[in-house]
Amino acid sequence: MTYAIQAEGLVKRFKDTEALAGVDLAARTGSVLGLLGPNGAGKTTAVRIFATLLPPDGGRATVAGHDVVGEAGAVRSLIGLTGQYAAVDENLTGTENLLLIGRLLGMGRPDARARARELLDRFGLSDAAGRAAKTYSGGMRRRLDLAASLVGRPSILFLDEPTTGLDPHSRGELWDMLRALVAEGTTALLTTQYLNEADVLADDIVVIDKGRVIAQGTPDRLKNEVGGQVLEVRPLAPGDLAAVHGLVARAAGPGTRIEGEAVTAPVNDPELMPAVVRRLDREGIAVGELALRRSSLDEVFLALTGHRAAPRDGNGSGAGGGDGDADAGSGGAAGPAATAQAVGSR
Repeated sequence: MTYAIQAEGLVKRFKDTEALAGVDLAARTGSVLGLLGPNGAGKTTAVRIFATLLPPDGGRATVAGHDVVGEAGAVRSLIGLTGQYAAVDENLTGTENLLLIGRLLGMGRPDARARARELLDRFGLSDAAGRAAKTYSGGMRRRLDLAASLVGRPSILFLDEPTTGLDPHSRGELWDMLRALVAEGTTALLTTQYLNEADVLADDIVVIDKGRVIAQGTPDRLKNEVGGQVLEVRPLAPGDLAAVHGLVARAAGPGTRIEGEAVTAPVNDPELMPAVVRRLDREGIAVGELALRRSSLDEVFLALTGHRAAPRDGNGSGAGGGDGDADAGSGGAAGPAATAQAVGSR
């Protein structure tokens, strides 16, 4: 087994705040590692350490076998970084943004221009190449930002909430692009506020809370071992929802919730479903749907952290938002020059 990204006992403190308290994680070469956790869990701090933008206070982190402190230059030559906000110069055109990154990486002008054309075409931005980035839609900016992180042909990508604020269509486009990159051998560490995003893209998941790893495994393993099965009851008449909630809660106990137009409850007893059916029949409540299903990643997150993930923009299930504010001292989004530093040095 080869690992492109590894951390052993990683520690980072900001005054009295311990953002990371001995984190161990590993990303297999050519895979996507999803890093999940509530707001302030330490996700962005971990990304910044791997990207050589922050030094750790303890433990060790390596990228492609290179120590992020002792061999920072070698690490930067291998990685690309896309932060929580699109780090593009809005007054420059799409071509100029990518050309700037290429020149900062030490490319000659012809090579930088050729690489810019190649990436703009790959990301469907050729028609907008000559327009100022401020005229781009949110999805186009994020595609340009991802393209910027690839100018130096990195083999390892750090994606810190890359689809925050995007509509579902734009988010899907970035998913397709990431899948294509991984299929070509790229390794990615993905932090995300959208749990369905991690479920779809991640080969392995690490959940951290208060700077510590609290669970790790494949999405399926976490859903099987942590979440278990869920009973879902959808009454035929929406007006019966409260009555169904009370009925299921009496049978299932804590954890019974109203989710949209349905009631869900964790299944801790194989007799729960027949018991609920009998009670519904006794009360004369007609049901449109009653089923057992596997837990979602959102329900796993609830079981692990004690609260549901909170999306910022209502476009999907969230993992509590970014932790730039709570991870004291981690700083804001990187600008083009900082992005260039992160994507590599020559």
